[in-house]
Amino acid sequence: MIETAVALLSAIMVCFWLFEMSMLVYTLSVLNEAAQEGVRYALVHGSDSSLCSGPSTGCTDSGGANVSAVVKSAAALSLHNVSAMAVSVSWPEATGAKPGSLVKVGVTYTYVPYVKLPGIGQAMTLRAQGRIVY
Repeated sequence: MIETAVALLSAIMVCFWLFEMSMLVYTLSVLNEAAQEGVRYALVHGSDSSLCSGPSTGCTDSGGANVSAVVKSAAALSLHNVSAMAVSVSWPEATGAKPGSLVKVGVTYTYVPYVKLPGIGQAMTLRAQGRIVY
């Protein structure tokens, strides 16, 4: 009876650990895709778009609020509360949001596990970058 109890307890712990690791990898994948979606939005909505995003003259979204909103809506698919997620959008080149300019999107999120297990609860930082098309 003791052996059965120990075996069942061990099996249950392994099942919970596998569930948490699966959710951690899934969340990592969704947040990575969300960062890439933000880059895609910034690439398409460069300086010549009617809904431009970037530090261009006449652009209403110079801080990247639209890009952040796109990232957060895509990250909502991770089945976690992403309100504490930090999104950073930058145009590191001096040319701003002009065609050929680089745009970088970073997502930082601390994973909150469903079941508190040792070693799970990591801060994730994901980055994506691309060049503006038009």
